[in-house]
Amino acid sequence: MTQNVYRPHDHSTCIDNAMEQAKAVCEQNGARLTKVRQRVLELVWSSHKPVGAYDLLPLLANEGFNSAPPTVYRALDFLLELGLIHRLASLNAYVGCSHPGHGRASCFFLCQSCGKAQELESQLYDDLSTRVESTLGVKIDHQITELSGICPSCLDQSS
Repeated sequence: MTQNVYRPHDHSTCIDNAMEQAKAVCEQNGARLTKVRQRVLELVWSSHKPVGAYDLLPLLANEGFNSAPPTVYRALDFLLELGLIHRLASLNAYVGCSHPGHGRASCFFLCQSCGKAQELESQLYDDLSTRVESTLGVKIDHQITELSGICPSCLDQSS
């Protein structure tokens, strides 16, 4: 089960796990996790809030990296291609993938109050893709479902 981002936890473990998984995925695919790619991944994982490409530019510049938009977008494209991050279309932002390499459909719950995104694992979404492929005769290459509402912490604060 994926870590529940809405509960207190040691977030450094999330980042450490993401980096270990990224190195393994890169090794399996003969890909290179350069310093800028690694740093972009770390920044995406720095909180459980989706981050936009242009939010990454000043962070990279402050650390002495080339922060030109093409550099950031190339790093993000690399991480997307390897399944290490997801792009949330509704926000035009990126979040880390909790289970890279599984090739499964993804579903996210986005808190409208605090902005945190929780990746969910569900056989239902795989089943939905299979049914749509069968019904329409199409081949689905990618699926991300986004659900939004209020997380437990924000609900408690509003009470």
